[in-house]
Amino acid sequence: MTAARAGSESPLLTAEGLTKHYGARLGCADVSLEIYPGEVLAVVGESGSGKSTLLSLLSTQMRPSSGSIRYRMRDDVMRDLFELGEAERRFLLRTDWGFVHQDARLGLRIGVSAGGNVGERLMAVGWRNYGRIRQEAVDWLARVEIDADRIDDTPATFSGGMRQRLQIAKNMVTSPRLVFMDEPTGGLDVSVQARLLDLLRGLVADYGLAAIIVTHDLAVARLLSHRLMVMRRGRVIETGLTDQVLDDPREPYTQLLVSSDLRG
Repeated sequence: MTAARAGSESPLLTAEGLTKHYGARLGCADVSLEIYPGEVLAVVGESGSGKSTLLSLLSTQMRPSSGSIRYRMRDDVMRDLFELGEAERRFLLRTDWGFVHQDARLGLRIGVSAGGNVGERLMAVGWRNYGRIRQEAVDWLARVEIDADRIDDTPATFSGGMRQRLQIAKNMVTSPRLVFMDEPTGGLDVSVQARLLDLLRGLVADYGLAAIIVTHDLAVARLLSHRLMVMRRGRVIETGLTDQVLDDPREPYTQLLVSSDLRG
């Protein structure tokens, strides 16, 4: 992908010196980054590299041991995320942000209908007209390639790929500006992965989304991201434009990741 950043644009999210300790164990250390509107950042590394810890910190699921995260609200004011009130933070999570889990069951209510899952997020931001909510749910199901006649079926009856697409529709229905993705294609068959990647790539482009994607799959990173961050043992060891890092990695660890991915 080509970079979406405009030279005069301000960052949407800025993190400085993020560090997280789990007792004596280090989750991540001194990570700083910026994400701009419409830009996709992929964070890669082997299991235990700190990438999932970083995603949890950036999405405020955990508090850092030190460091700060600032976000540009819709009124254009940068706010420290951990100084927001609980109600403000919950509203942000329901409106401006999305989170696509690897296991779609974490992002869906499995016993609630597909339309209900999508509609819940609309109701959280004040929608009350049942007819409008249902129509919006139908529209978004269509955009993620789920037939309208499945609107009253529960995710328990869906395949893994359908659940993931439903989770994406649920996140997208409130027009978020930033979406966090944790191994969004992990555990799916190759053909299902390809279909989902095409869908994600189209949504990112069509809606100008900013996204932070954690993945171990460098092919996913290359297809979806503008910039790449490589982590090892909790630290960022290399960062840059995705194609540059993958085609000409500087660090031996990145070179090993790339060569292992090519062999795989």
